[in-house]
Amino acid sequence: MWPWEHAIVGYVVYSLFCHVYYRAPPGGLEAFAVVFASVLPDLIDKPLSWQFGVFESGYALGHSIFFIVPLTVAVGLIARSYDRTHVGVAFGLVYLLHLPADVIDRLVRGGYFVPEIAFWPVVSVGTHDQSVAFTEQFFSLLGSYTYELFSGSPSQYLLLQLGLAMFAALLWLYDGAPVLREVLLGLKELVVQDTREFS
Repeated sequence: MWPWEHAIVGYVVYSLFCHVYYRAPPGGLEAFAVVFASVLPDLIDKPLSWQFGVFESGYALGHSIFFIVPLTVAVGLIARSYDRTHVGVAFGLVYLLHLPADVIDRLVRGGYFVPEIAFWPVVSVGTHDQSVAFTEQFFSLLGSYTYELFSGSPSQYLLLQLGLAMFAALLWLYDGAPVLREVLLGLKELVVQDTREFS
């Protein structure tokens, strides 16, 4: 699963969790934590593998259960100490969701079940051609998605992704556009404060 897919799935899952458990939409800091945590494993592993050759594949430290569990516990404890428990829950839930999402994605797209991606360094999964840089790989994939979308015959999987993206966008709007809402409120407060100072 690619980073934007993780961000979409992560936001939908966390927003629905908030509505069911907290009976409220996610706040801006929570939504930011969700998007950040949803792509963090890929931000760690993909560049370190594809760009710098530190790992053999894009499934290493960032995807390892041996790293994820201590990290999510630490983030949860730090968030709790700052009275931001919801942010810790958002980060932990979505980061932990990344692993099963990758496993299910490989099963749906490729037809093979590879839970081993979660057990680095005990188990390593595949190798990556180090001659293809991270940015080159990213833009190549993005180009293939764009081509498929505008080719007139997108796959069912791509249509499902687009449907999920549209649902996530509508859910985000229903939630009050967290992050954007806080940015706009902050800008409004700055403008009002400046206006008062000049009055």
